Amino acid sequence: MTAPLSQREPRKQSWLRRLQTIPLLLLLALLAWATLPLWLVAVALLDGVRPQLAIGSRARMCIILLVYLTGEVLGLIVAGLIWLFTLGGVLGGTHRYIAAHAALQRIWTGTLFALGRRLLSLTVRVQGAEQAAQGPFFLLVRHSSAADTLIAAAVIANPHKILLRYVLKRELLVDPCLDVVGQRLPNAFVKRGSQGSAGDVAAVASLARDLNAHAAVLIYPEGTRFSPPKRLAAIQALRDKGRADLAERAQAMPAVMPPKPAGVLALLQAAPGTDVVFLDHAGLELSGGLRGLWRGELVGRTLHIRLRRVAAAAIPQQDRELWLYDAWRECDAYARANAHTTG
Repeated sequence: MTAPLSQREPRKQSWLRRLQTIPLLLLLALLAWATLPLWLVAVALLDGVRPQLAIGSRARMCIILLVYLTGEVLGLIVAGLIWLFTLGGVLGGTHRYIAAHAALQRIWTGTLFALGRRLLSLTVRVQGAEQAAQGPFFLLVRHSSAADTLIAAAVIANPHKILLRYVLKRELLVDPCLDVVGQRLPNAFVKRGSQGSAGDVAAVASLARDLNAHAAVLIYPEGTRFSPPKRLAAIQALRDKGRADLAERAQAMPAVMPPKPAGVLALLQAAPGTDVVFLDHAGLELSGGLRGLWRGELVGRTLHIRLRRVAAAAIPQQDRELWLYDAWRECDAYARANAHTTG
């Protein structure tokens, strides 16, 4: 399976964007390496003169950024070689073409997660990993930071070689490597705040097609990263739509955004015999802001991860919105019980 037909943008649009983002990436990576001694000394002095929550916090983040930029460049090079040696999937077939990009994705995400875990001195505790050892399933992930995609890759996709089909916001296509590799894999890039639009819902539903033991669909039911102002706005929006019942449930979940059901319900309807796995996590909340990362507020934290699987037969046929909200309440309780802990 390749990217959903409804998601394939015109080649001209893709390349116009890439003609801007790829050169900018190369320039940033080149400048980062060319000035490496200068900025390492600068941030080391800054860490010493104005110590914050963790020793060397700024230097750690700069190294992570450098590796990220380097990984992006190398990822684009490898993706180009894959296309060249397979003629865009003509030689070897679509299955091997996708498998090659999935392997590249595993290397990229695995490297970045391992580096971040080591440099930030993170303690990672996983509960229920066996719940997601085999597909097919729909993976519903709490969205508290930009690192959420790495969590799913590190504990599910990489160790079990499960190809996750991601539902991501279209704005992420400004990331060159994600743009190129992500659009060669079966992912859906949807417009922010448009989960109810027919085209995007259809694209999400199409990801449920032909799922097997080595495939799953990942979706963020909240639709955006959590923040208290966003949460309050979302609850008010529910009231404005006349959904006081959902607003009341959302009000009782202070650590998460109220889930937007359109994408999840579309998946359940498209593949009714598919289990649902919830990925609850806590500990990355502070990484939602650049200031917190720069100050080292994540250093030494404990990342708690819990996987819980709901059999398809246990998912009600009626009132699925209420079922989703009730299931999300468990995610909220887990987040509140484990947030901001140290090893």
